[in-house]
Amino acid sequence: MRDATSAAHRKLDAQLSSFDLTVFSGYRRFLQASAGALLPLEAALVEAGVARMFPDWPERARSHAIATDLARLGQDAQATVSVSPMTPGGVLGTMYVLEGSRLGAKFLLKTIADATDSRVAEATAYLSHGTGKRLWQSFLSKLQSEEPCDEDEVIEAARAAFAAFERAADRA
Repeated sequence: MRDATSAAHRKLDAQLSSFDLTVFSGYRRFLQASAGALLPLEAALVEAGVARMFPDWPERARSHAIATDLARLGQDAQATVSVSPMTPGGVLGTMYVLEGSRLGAKFLLKTIADATDSRVAEATAYLSHGTGKRLWQSFLSKLQSEEPCDEDEVIEAARAAFAAFERAADRA
């Protein structure tokens, strides 16, 4: 999965690195971009029955956390892109991107620690969501144990999730 999606991942990382997370406006734009894709992706996951595959879905979902952060920064969380309905393989591919983003969030939190505006440090529910839980490891276990899915379908769904974040970043 990592190799098959690495180009999409690098492209998104490069795009998101243009947001200066140490200043209020840059961090808020980053959260707006993230919410723009996260909200519709999580809604599509729910519609596809993600909770049947991941019974702990309520503790994985981050839409509420990002909405809370944006509200603290004086902004509403809004979906800015549309996503297609998901198959079981689509759920796995999308979850790969969303759960993997928690790994990068640890590094972003270190960057935010350098922010001079205290409002930035007070709006980290999204980036710190799931800290101390083994969500990535349990996702990988589920991915390996899941009944055979079309691997190409899972990969394409992961690429589509990365692309949704790219489109949302373009609009932020």
